[in-house]
This record gives sequence, structure tokens and C-alpha cells, in this order.
Amino acid sequence: MKYGLTLPNMGRYGDARTLSDLASLAEEAGWDGFFLWDTLHYQAEETAVCDPWIALAAIAMRTERIKIGTMVAAPTRRRPWKMARETSTLDHLSHGRLILGVGAGDGSDRGFTDFGEESDARKRAKLLDESLEILQGLWSGQPFSYSGEYYHIKEIVFLPPPVQMPRIPIWIGGFWPRKGPMSRAARFDGINAFTKRDDGTFGDLTPAEIQQLKRFMDEHRTARTPFDIVTGGRVFDAVQDEQERAVLRAYAAAGTTWCLENIWPEREIDAVRASIQQGPPQLE
Repeated sequence: MKYGLTLPNMGRYGDARTLSDLASLAEEAGWDGFFLWDTLHYQAEETAVCDPWIALAAIAMRTERIKIGTMVAAPTRRRPWKMARETSTLDHLSHGRLILGVGAGDGSDRGFTDFGEESDARKRAKLLDESLEILQGLWSGQPFSYSGEYYHIKEIVFLPPPVQMPRIPIWIGGFWPRKGPMSRAARFDGINAFTKRDDGTFGDLTPAEIQQLKRFMDEHRTARTPFDIVTGGRVFDAVQDEQERAVLRAYAAAGTTWCLENIWPEREIDAVRASIQQGPPQLE
């Protein structure tokens, strides 16, 4: 199981230099991945926000080994052909280290509502599916055209294709056990799943739920390519806490391939920096 960090691109972390410094530190400390939110204005009325793609470019230039990417980006409010250029460029800049985490986006986010973006969940799902088809077609480096419900593209070639072939890995974000996002994820390279509890709160999956998710993917995937199951966990705490390490071992045994420490905007940078410097936990 690999270990990564997910950071906001807002508030204390709304500066590309700060994020690239933390990514460089994470690589030195032995972390496997460094991922950014794709916030445009989410809960950011009085706080700074930086563009995740520009921040990832800075991160790519400061690192050499660690995987980088979004967790998660919302193609539903972006032009997929522009995203195809951005992601291919980042893949080249990072020498093939980009992972593209995507989701349908939160329709209540002011990045959708205040700019007239699509807020209907079903329509956003269709926009996401069409965007993913377009991304793959434009990444191919071959003549590509498209005619969908929302997007229409005349035949065109985008060069160069990404470093990673047949495509940049795509991880789908979504709620378990909703069939729509789970079936979508089965067509791609990974799933970062969350769940909604009976009390209305949101949380990471339990090891038992990870087992159920893995069975679903085993039954519905047709490709034999590697597939990542991604979850959040108390990775920082597990460095010193045997009980938390036991939880991570249970995640790994259930089929989790990546466990992410999710860093929220209110967390102090100095404390996060110190935790990153500890490196990921050792389970053996």
C-alpha cells in the first residue's frame, strides 16, 4: 500500500510556492503521492485560492519521483480540450508522474452556481462521461472527432500525446455504494470512494466496505490493467500509534492500494510540515 497527501489549494495552502515546498519535503521524506484539491471558490469567500494546474506545474519542477495530481478535479466546469492540453503538458513536465483524479463536482459550490455552470447532478454526470471520452481521444495523438449531447469536436490531432500510455491514469471520485460512479470507475484506473453515513455525515470507507468495493470492481472490470483503490486514513497518527497502524494493515489486507492523509485548510502549516517530515508509517 502506498501513502499520499491531499492538500487544499486555498487558505493557508492557497500559494503555489508553499505547496511546491511541501511537495519537495514530502518527496525527501519518502511519501509516494502529493495531490491537490481543484477549488475555484469553494468555502473561500475570505481566503486565498491558487490555481491547481499552475501549482502542480511548480510541484513538477521541484520533484523527481513522487506521483502528483488532482484529488479531485471537476471536468464538468472546464473545457475538456483545454484540460487535455494541461494534463498532457503536466505529464511531460513531470516525466510521466501525473494521476488525474476527477469527479462530477459539487453542484452547490459557488464555482458552479455563481458562474452559471451546470448544477443538476445527472447532467453533470453526463458532462463528466463526455469529458473523459474527449480526454482519452485527444491524448491518443491520433485524429479524433466527437459528437455527444454536450460537446462536438471536428476531427483534430493533439500532439504530443502524454508520456504515459495508453493514457494518464484516471481515478474516479464518488460515493460508495452508488452504482453510477462505481461503474464509471470500473472503466478506468482507480476509485477514490467516500460514503455517506446514516447521520448525514461523510467519511472514509471501513476495511469491510473496501472489501465490498473490491468485489464490485473485480466483477465489473473487463480490463486486466492495474487498478487502484484509494481511501483516506489517519496516516500521520499511524507513524507513532500502533492502533492506527493496525487500521492501515486492515485497509491493505482488504485491497486498498493507496491511503491518503487528507489535510484540511484549518490545519496549521508548521504542524503539517513536521508530520510530513516524519515520513509515512512502517507497517512491518
